[in-house]
Parts: sequence; C-alpha cells; structure tokens
Amino acid sequence: MWNSKLKRVICNLKSLNKPPKSFTALVSLGLFSLYFVAHMGNAQEDSNNSSSPEHSSVQYPVDSAEAWLVKLSSAVKSLNYSISLVVLKPGVDSQPYLWRHAIDDNGVELEQLNLLNGPGREVVRIGNKVSYFEPNVPPYSLQSKTINGPFPSELLYDPEKLFASYEFVLVGKSRVSGRAAQQIRVISKDKSRFGLNLWLDQQSGLILKMNMVNLEGQLLEQIQVTAIQVSEKPDPFFARIEQGMLPDILVLRNQVDNPPRWKITNLPVGMHIIKQDIHRLPMTGDVVDYILLSDGLVDVSIYLQPLPSASASQDLIGRHESNTILTRQIGDVSVTVVGKVPAVTADAILKSIQVVQ
Repeated sequence: MWNSKLKRVICNLKSLNKPPKSFTALVSLGLFSLYFVAHMGNAQEDSNNSSSPEHSSVQYPVDSAEAWLVKLSSAVKSLNYSISLVVLKPGVDSQPYLWRHAIDDNGVELEQLNLLNGPGREVVRIGNKVSYFEPNVPPYSLQSKTINGPFPSELLYDPEKLFASYEFVLVGKSRVSGRAAQQIRVISKDKSRFGLNLWLDQQSGLILKMNMVNLEGQLLEQIQVTAIQVSEKPDPFFARIEQGMLPDILVLRNQVDNPPRWKITNLPVGMHIIKQDIHRLPMTGDVVDYILLSDGLVDVSIYLQPLPSASASQDLIGRHESNTILTRQIGDVSVTVVGKVPAVTADAILKSIQVVQ
C-alpha cells in the first residue's frame, strides 16, 4: 500500500489564488505544532522517565552502522564541543546555528543552541532544565533531557529505538568540513518515509552533515556543519550563565483523560500516536481535534475540523519547505495531515482515520 502511487493529484497549492482560511490556519498551526507541541509532549514524557542508560548494553560489530550510531550518541552526551551549522530548506533563507555542549565538574550536562539570524532564538539546558528565550514570548523553562533542535533528538540521544523501524547502512568514507567522515544511509523498512544520509566525524563520532532525500533520492533538506571544535574543558560561555536567573520550570497541567474520538488503522512501521487532544486555531478560533504521530525521526500532525451543515471542504495537496500538507473531507469532517513524509504516506494515513465506535 505504501509503495502504490496516488491515483490522482488532488490540487497543487501553487495553483490556488486564495486557499480557504481554515486551511491556512491549519497549515500555520500544523507547522508550529511540529516544533512546539511535539516538544511539550517530549518534555512531559521526559519528566515521567527521568533516567535512561548512558551507554548501550548491546554490543554491535565494530564496523557496523549500529555501532557508529551508538558512538554518535555517546559523543553527543559526553564530549565538550562547539559546533556551527547551517540548515538549508527549500524556499526559505539558510538558518545558521551555534550549538555548544559541555560536562561540568559535577558531571552535569550543559547545552546551548542559538539561532544566529533574525531576532534569534536561544535555548539553554542545565541538566534536565531547558530554558527558552524567543522573540515576543516570555522566557520559560521545561523539564527535559534534550533540546529540540535541527537534528532529531532520538537520532542523537537514543538511536537504538530507531533500529526496528529503519535500516542503517554503511556507505563509505568521505570528507566533510575538512574532517574524515563515515557516511551512513537511513532507510525506512517499509519505504513509507523519506530517507536520510548521515556523515559522522570519524575521530569524535559527532554528526557533520545530514541530508533528507525523497523516495527518488532527490535532496529535500540539508543540515551542514561548517565548523566543529572538541575541547578538554567546557566553553567559557557556560561559566557566565547565572543559573538562578533562568526562568522557573513551567508546570504542564494534566489534561482531562477524555476517551479518544479517532483511531488510525494504518501507520508506518514504528510510528505511534503520542498525543491526542483538542486545539483552538489561532487565526480563526475554530476548535479542532489534534493527533500527533511520531517514530522518533519524523513527526506528523493531524487536524480534524467539523464542517458546517451543507458545506464541503476543498481537497488540497501541497508542500511547505519539506512538509507535505494534505487536506481531504471524511464525512462531515475536514482532515489535514502535515509532516515530513511522502504524499503517498500522508494519503494512506488519512484514509485509515476512523471514528471510534
């Protein structure tokens, strides 16, 4: 089912002069949720699972892709480093970041991620406290073991959770940012998601480059490290942080455990429903059902909006940056799927959505 082609192209967004306001609002909220709502969910999950193994208990062959991923995870969590990187996405300006990590004298992890263009966005992590500083938003902190950055957190911190859903294949050695690198290809086992090409520093194990490619191998998105420095001591930046001045941890209110109203009967291998609740659209004030799917590498947001009597929604399919956006009517409900997955996968997920009886 996942490899079958869509029998018809519904409509390309570029051919529309004015997409419906409700669709525009869903797209706006969907792209926002892929960053913020997923992170809030991860933060809440982290608070319930405060400890995790630092190193793999499984021994993989030295020259295997799995061993390289374990080396990456260990390096990300244990080394002092400063990395400059650039995120390149279609249709938007390049996004340069500065990423620092250190271990202090007490063995506590310290981390900073700073978006260098525009008004900026800075995230600082001290142990399990992650503080966010963003334009037009009061500073806040969440309890989490990771920073939600350009690279998927599961890939960096717990790649073994991905081994059941993805194949990791050693490709060969090359040179990235002036450093010897090991290339690894990442392929979903059911061919339902985009592929990744990774380049890891042979010396440290840290990531140097990541390309996202479509099912035909064409480049969709790239993260390129431009400079990397591994040091014995933490970067002096961390000594300047006044931890007492960081915002308090935001206490997330427990939502009422309402029974789910929707179920999805056909999900890609390894993808699960990790959040299901109700949102209010910021642009229209409309209330929609929200479902967040994730496999650890990819997040997919789904919005279900009741339609007024005797009205119909317009079927739409398009792309924003690397995200597929698909809207279709199911009965008297308009459904929108937003995520970094092929259109055929978004279509298969949407078709399998059913009302819980």
